[in-house]
Amino acid sequence: MRKLCPNVEKEDALETILEVPIPEEMFNTMGTTSTSRCQNMLTWMKAQSSDKWSSPLVLARIDELCFLLYHVGSPVIPLQVQLDNLHCAVRDSTIQASTAKYIVQQYIAATGGQSAISGIKSMCVIGQAKIGATAFHLGDQVVKGKSTEEAGGFVLWQKNPDLWYLEFVVSGCKVCSGSNGKVSWRQSSSKRSLGIGPPRPSRRFLQGLDPRATANLFIDAVCIGEKVVNNEDCFILKLEPSQSTLDAQSGPKYEIIHHTIWGYFSQRSGLLLQFEDSRMIRLKANVKNDDGDGVFWETSAESVIEDYRYVDGVNIAHSGKTSMRVFRYGEHSASHQRKIEETWKIEEVDLNILGLSSDFFLPPSEKKADSLIKRK
Repeated sequence: MRKLCPNVEKEDALETILEVPIPEEMFNTMGTTSTSRCQNMLTWMKAQSSDKWSSPLVLARIDELCFLLYHVGSPVIPLQVQLDNLHCAVRDSTIQASTAKYIVQQYIAATGGQSAISGIKSMCVIGQAKIGATAFHLGDQVVKGKSTEEAGGFVLWQKNPDLWYLEFVVSGCKVCSGSNGKVSWRQSSSKRSLGIGPPRPSRRFLQGLDPRATANLFIDAVCIGEKVVNNEDCFILKLEPSQSTLDAQSGPKYEIIHHTIWGYFSQRSGLLLQFEDSRMIRLKANVKNDDGDGVFWETSAESVIEDYRYVDGVNIAHSGKTSMRVFRYGEHSASHQRKIEETWKIEEVDLNILGLSSDFFLPPSEKKADSLIKRK
């Protein structure tokens, strides 16, 4: 991963530290020589803070990349994970619920034990990813277009499941998303307006990165059976948020109709080997007088999780692959579907970051206002 960019304007100047490290593969596509690559990277970095883009063709490409990044980086899990919720009584639970609690306890042991995962107060994760997407399918027809694959890097910061920040850079496009405990948000380099919603955890931390959040999420699940994943027998845990939870996570312009979450835990090792979720939302056609019509978006995502390694006594997944299907239909909207695939690899994990304050997780507009107040 490249973390520094040489200063092409002054030879004796210090190198620039990249906010988001990028893979060498991405850097190598920026030019034919080292000088041209550095110059193109400098131009790209300046473009991130510019409101003007060079051409409609560039805009179309940025919008395409934002579509991919929004789906793989947005806060979509409609639950607030309650920490220290692992000592639930099983006396009055059903067999399926008590079995799930036992499986979660095995998972806790496999990831380092209760003491180790309870000691995670914050983390920083640096990784790289390759994202690809198929062409749009319009009804039963394939719209002209080709599959794409782009390389990029990301940085994740977290203080608790509702206090996190993600920066994702892919081929010249940057998307930021996060949650400050009160709202979750997302923003792209081409569209400065913020997308705001209720506080939610990031799906990425539930892909083997944060055992504490994963255990607390599935402690209220039920065991529904078994399945073979990567040639290993796994228990299947299923979690369905209540209707009141879905209503609370819905917004004035959209309604979450359902969201189901599955976790596949190895019977041999106890580790989470696959994380899956499926949701349907409805964008309301008429916000003031909602008649049930609108555009429906159905999204299903499946993440296969691999390469567990210990970091400060905690067993954390360091690679995986996510496959996502997006399907849109409804009134005044042509039905179309698309498949997105992401292969990710974790390069660095640091736990318990000193000096990481809650102000770091504020949405961009609030960060700017807060900095101006402090200057005064």
